[in-house]
Amino acid sequence: MAKVGIVMGSDSDMPVMSKAADMLEKLGIDYEMKIISAHREPDVFFEYAKTAEEKGFKVIIAGAGMAAHLPGMCAAIFPMPVIGIPMHTTSLGGRDSLYSIVQMPSGIPVATVAINGGANAGILAAKILATSDPELLARLKAYTEELKEQVVAKDERLQAVGYKNYTK
Repeated sequence: MAKVGIVMGSDSDMPVMSKAADMLEKLGIDYEMKIISAHREPDVFFEYAKTAEEKGFKVIIAGAGMAAHLPGMCAAIFPMPVIGIPMHTTSLGGRDSLYSIVQMPSGIPVATVAINGGANAGILAAKILATSDPELLARLKAYTEELKEQVVAKDERLQAVGYKNYTK
């Protein structure tokens, strides 16, 4: 059963949202991914948000650009955590999306990651789920160790070849 719902308003969001899905897969978390427009198909959206809890979702990751209503509307209906991913936009560089998602009214919070922050949204969802899943917590700790090892390996390469040769 999917524990995380991933929803986006358009297939143009897929490159960013797929990074969230990739992180969930890496950490062994089931998810369901859908494209639903809160503006163009409100009935479908409301049904999705209203039934997310009974489907077993514990977290929803919602990506949106421009007016960016999808994450906030999910948070208004779904009683558990919603993580918003503001999408980069051509007109305002994603600031419009970011402001729409983070400036929620009191009582309707949306955890918000960086513009195009799909991977971090997946990791944040995993961290939320790990509060009640010791095996997932262990996988997250292992992932953090992998990140550390990558930095150590990069520094070792820098020290071995020097700055001028590192970038070649």
